[in-house]
Amino acid sequence: MLLWCLSINISFAQTLPPPTYPRVVGYLGIVHPLLTIDEGGSEINFKDHYVVGFPIGLNLWKSKQIGFSVEVVPLIRAQDGTSRVANVLFHPGVLVNLGHDFTFAGRLAFETSGRYGVTPVLNKIVRHGQTLNYFVAIPLPVRFGNDRPISATVSFQFGIVF
Repeated sequence: MLLWCLSINISFAQTLPPPTYPRVVGYLGIVHPLLTIDEGGSEINFKDHYVVGFPIGLNLWKSKQIGFSVEVVPLIRAQDGTSRVANVLFHPGVLVNLGHDFTFAGRLAFETSGRYGVTPVLNKIVRHGQTLNYFVAIPLPVRFGNDRPISATVSFQFGIVF
């Protein structure tokens, strides 16, 4: 009986079969802009205000190497005792598998604030689960438009892929 139980545990512990393509995965995350720089100087999140975003997206992998992603990111700003949805970002892009659980995402950016631009993202799966994978990412948004100077931001993102 003990050997039978062990054999069942071993069979469940085996790795999952390789995925087939095309393949669709979804993800949820939290993104924290850390530092934004423009010609007027720099702005640090967590200092005079707090901005947090909640990326929600779908990735369509055409093959193991290349895919397409679409993401929507509501951004909440808390300042002076109040909070509000300050911006919503539409973020389509191309995915490139770099190997060793790293992915590059080259995204276009269209914001309800009137700004637009690009966001290169380096993503790393840090933990594989049975049904979920956990990731961290470094998005580097560059924004133009809406009568404001060009800005660049360094952000930190983490989340789950399902």
